[in-house]
Amino acid sequence: MNPVFTQAITASEADIDELGHVNNAVWVQWIQTVAVAHWDAVAEPLHHEAYFWVIVRHEIDYLRAAFAGDLITARTWVGEVPKGARFDRHMEFVGADGKLRVRAKTQWAIIDKAAGRPIRVPLEVVAPFLAAD
Repeated sequence: MNPVFTQAITASEADIDELGHVNNAVWVQWIQTVAVAHWDAVAEPLHHEAYFWVIVRHEIDYLRAAFAGDLITARTWVGEVPKGARFDRHMEFVGADGKLRVRAKTQWAIIDKAAGRPIRVPLEVVAPFLAAD
């Protein structure tokens, strides 16, 4: 498996929907928040200046509910070496009890800020996110 980035999240009252648990849209927000935190923690400063990422696709499995006050550990890692402008990111959200709450696979595309369009993902950009062989 590629290097895993983790981040703790505590569900707040604002995250709760009319069913009394974390709303599905909040999980999507958390996916983006954790992915961006991973990018911020690992990417080279030059890459921050030159590129940004956009979500192209989500596949999300909602397995168990989370409630206000629950401590959730988010784990994320990138998939295989990208082909073209896109790559896959995997995400798991686990409760304090160790049980998986949500699992997701998201596809991201890299945008060159200067050109204002997608480009092939440069290997040097994704290399820090991949396991060393």
